[in-house]
Amino acid sequence: MIYLDNSATTRPFDGVVDRMAGAMRESWFNASAAYAPALTVEKEIRECRRCLAKAAGAQENGVIFTSCGTEGDNLAILGTAETLHAPMNFVLSAIEHPAVAETVKRVLRMGHEVRVLPVDSAGRVRPDAARDLIDEHTALVSCMQVSNETGAIQPLSELSEIIRSAAPQARFHVDGVQGFLRVPLNMGKLGVDFYAVSGHKIHGPKGIGALLVNPGKRLVPQMTGGGQEGGMRSGTYDAPAILALGEAVREMTARAPAERLRALKLRLWHHLKGIDGITANGPEPEDAELAAPHILSLSFEGVRGEVMRNALEGEGILVSTGSACSSHKQKVSAALLSMGLDREKADGTIRVSLGCLNTEEEMDRAAEAMAAQYGVLKRFQRR
Repeated sequence: MIYLDNSATTRPFDGVVDRMAGAMRESWFNASAAYAPALTVEKEIRECRRCLAKAAGAQENGVIFTSCGTEGDNLAILGTAETLHAPMNFVLSAIEHPAVAETVKRVLRMGHEVRVLPVDSAGRVRPDAARDLIDEHTALVSCMQVSNETGAIQPLSELSEIIRSAAPQARFHVDGVQGFLRVPLNMGKLGVDFYAVSGHKIHGPKGIGALLVNPGKRLVPQMTGGGQEGGMRSGTYDAPAILALGEAVREMTARAPAERLRALKLRLWHHLKGIDGITANGPEPEDAELAAPHILSLSFEGVRGEVMRNALEGEGILVSTGSACSSHKQKVSAALLSMGLDREKADGTIRVSLGCLNTEEEMDRAAEAMAAQYGVLKRFQRR
């Protein structure tokens, strides 16, 4: 099997599995208890908090452990909305993950306004439009770091400058699930207030993530109870998952995988780019400043993405047709349509996403299979 759907989830590193299993055997004490073994676990969790903060240029006391990236996004958006005493506007990009796009529907029901930032043909937010939409009544601006469908790196620095100029009171929320540790980001230098990450996207375990918060920004907790995480996210600490997340961050940091992932992506693309009918969506794959190193969106003219995905699975190659959170809804990607793709091209798209465990040989074999399957399937293309 060749697994090329790492934006959906990643296989945990062996060291992560070992760390989690070891923690379940030895660090299973409740970290909120007062006796020595529990204090040792609390100390280990604190070290993971430092590790996460350092990796994103955040402050240690701003790291809130969550169950996933979705929970982090919800806490940032709804936690901000509930601090407001008058109607405000919330601005989000047209390509946001459902974790953001669905959550702002609740903001609408609270009586606030939602404004959508358009993207260009490469799938990147347009700063000129942001200048028109962000104003003194903006409460929060939400923009993902990297598009989960096309790999387009968003112009966060430009957005941050616009926010600080036009709406200094607004909070800046970034969904970093697809960018964390693959595309650099420093919260402090960039002026990001909330940064959501997920463990299982970086070869860590499922069920653990974090929202990194600028400690000066107030949030209303969405989960209340025993007061863990400074009262921002109550619930008994999942020490094994947290310690495994810390291990994943340390290994990803040590590997510094961006250049290797980019080389693998370009190896695959160079095999395919000369084939008539196969095109890449989003930024030019070779553009290291605009295109993330690990995601490649491919359209196959005349062949539905679902058909190509199933054909490749028959060859032992696993890809997706878009976000795993929407893969069972069988609808054309709104993100691709927002970039100006026509429905047929958007419907003929698959997403290839790479991880640290992929190899050059897999790129060669995958490209060969894609070319061969396309050669067969396009004979039956729609008229």
